[in-house]
Amino acid sequence: MRVGILTGGGDCPGLNAVIRAIVRRTIGKYGGEVIGFRYGWAGVLTNDHQPLGLDEVSGILPRGGTILGTSRTNVYREENGVERAKETLRSLDLNGIVAVGGEDTLGVAYHLYQDGLPLVGVPKTIDNDINGTDFTFGFDTAVHIATEAIDRLHTTAESHNRVVVVEVMGRDTGWIAVKSGIAGGADLILIPEVPFTVEEVCDVIHKRHSRGKNFSIVVVSEGASYPVEENEAPELVLQSKGTDAFGHVRLGGIGNRLAKMIEEHTGYETRVTVLGYTQRGGTPTAFDRVLGTRFGVLAADLIHAGQFGKMTSLQGDKIIPVEMAHAMECIKRVDSELYEVARTFFG
Repeated sequence: MRVGILTGGGDCPGLNAVIRAIVRRTIGKYGGEVIGFRYGWAGVLTNDHQPLGLDEVSGILPRGGTILGTSRTNVYREENGVERAKETLRSLDLNGIVAVGGEDTLGVAYHLYQDGLPLVGVPKTIDNDINGTDFTFGFDTAVHIATEAIDRLHTTAESHNRVVVVEVMGRDTGWIAVKSGIAGGADLILIPEVPFTVEEVCDVIHKRHSRGKNFSIVVVSEGASYPVEENEAPELVLQSKGTDAFGHVRLGGIGNRLAKMIEEHTGYETRVTVLGYTQRGGTPTAFDRVLGTRFGVLAADLIHAGQFGKMTSLQGDKIIPVEMAHAMECIKRVDSELYEVARTFFG
């Protein structure tokens, strides 16, 4: 069989583990061939590809990013996008394509499957917001990096009697903030799923000072929002007003705005650290390497079995296929029970 692979959306630790697993499984078990499309769906539209053999995937397991490159290309916003994708598939005589990505990349894959293309999905994102799987690879690495940063910021905050605001990624969900905040001993965790006001944040910090704790660590997710003025609707903080090919705004900056508000309301010296792309870079954790590998093996098996329209999924400790449509139903938000655990340690 001949299998195509693409990696779309944001880069993520563990992508190369998936690529390696698909290649090794396809060649080793099925005697097949694998090609990789460069720069996600853009490579499918332009038929920009490279052969992937054992030599090409040797040594890539611990590497971050993706050897294939990536982009935020939306086939359905490109002229004759579906027809061009179908022509690429025909010209290369592919049995199927494995699309590795988040909700946007998988959304395109699902719609192309509905339009008659043989697609299998592998869920990838540091945000952990894809419905239908307990975890996505890349998330564990991002949490580990954020937790280490929070650990290091504790000593500076305590030494200088400062409030330190740590802004983490997560887009519309607070998974990274909650998990790293709990693990790092944050004094307050602010996420998109739970509304808050600056007054509530400052009350927690005041209470800490009243019992002799002259420093605080506040972890805030980039997609969290709060009303700037009393009785106004919560407002997202954006890097720019534009949107990408999937209609998403560029989040970022809430950490700086919140730090300024805290200092104005409390008088306490406040600093901010924006972790940004450090959460997405570097070598993946062992968990993400193993999860990506298991996803890749199942993806190759699904292509061989002709089970298209499926997505690999972690359910408990099992890797199983689920309908890609299930992943498109909604994004997976932080559950209230987990956030209640975090609340125990606020203040």
